[in-house]
This record gives sequence, C-alpha cells and structure tokens, in this order.
Amino acid sequence: MNPTFLRGFTVLGAVLVLAALNFSILGKERIKRDGELVYLALAPVDPRSLMQGDYMALRFALVQSLEQSVAETLRASASANADVGVAGLREGSTAFASVSIDARHVATLAVAPSTGSLKLRYRIRGGAVWLGTNAFFFQEGSAERFNGARYGEFRVDRQSGEAVLVGLRDEALKAL
Repeated sequence: MNPTFLRGFTVLGAVLVLAALNFSILGKERIKRDGELVYLALAPVDPRSLMQGDYMALRFALVQSLEQSVAETLRASASANADVGVAGLREGSTAFASVSIDARHVATLAVAPSTGSLKLRYRIRGGAVWLGTNAFFFQEGSAERFNGARYGEFRVDRQSGEAVLVGLRDEALKAL
C-alpha cells in the first residue's frame, strides 16, 4: 500500500475520533449549563484509591430504591439467564426511571410517572443499575472537605434523561 494513503487514512481516523470526542464533551457541557438541577441522596463507600488518587466512591439511594422495586424480576430472570440484570434488562442495555423532584430539588423514585416527574436514564452494568458515575474525584489531600457529602448534584437533560454529576452537597444542600 501507498505510505501516503496510509498516513492520510490515519489522519482521517484521528480527526474522526477527535470530532466524536469533542461532540460528546459539548453535549455534557450543554447538560451542565441547561440541565434540570437534581440532587440524589448518596452513601459514600470508599474515600481513597492509591492508583487513582483521592476519590469518593458513590452509591445512590435512588439506585437502591430502583433495584428494590424490581427485585422480583431480578430473582426470576437471574435463574433463567445470568446475563439478565435489573428489570430483566441485558448487560449494557439502557432504561429510564421516573423520579419525583421535591421543593428542594431532591429526587426520589416516583411511584407512578406523572406530569411533574423527570425521566432519568440508567444503564445495566455488572447486573446492577448504573447512573453514569460511581465516583467523585477530588484534589489530593482534600478528602476531609468531602466527608460531609450527603447528596450528588446532577444536571439532567429533560429530553434524553442523561445525568451529569457536577458536585457534592452536604445535608443542607450546601456545595462542598
């Protein structure tokens, strides 16, 4: 093959990858700027990682509620097929949870979808609900600052249901 053709093909591939990456970044930035403000109650799990620096592993109460609401489906599908997870969804599939937002913007799983509810997109990873992140990274040495974290601050796109974690909040919803 012609070396010029290969170089051109490589450059074209790199340009396409960078364009896709930038498109994704712009989408996340749009959600951060224009998305619906939502707080999800969380339960910190593990405050440190030696390989990744300081971070807080996150587990959301909403995920626990969602998983509990479909526990019977989980049990039935687990015996039928090991690749089937929450609500009978296959690994990697996407679904939506309807959440109610209170006056403080705290989200909880909606008992029944209503006009005031918001759809929140989730994926199935490892047979469990995944909201898009399970960790919050922070500057090394500032772990103590985040010990009081009780809520994850998200921006949610009303159309797609995609949620972007933008910060952590304390019990009074003050930014940390």
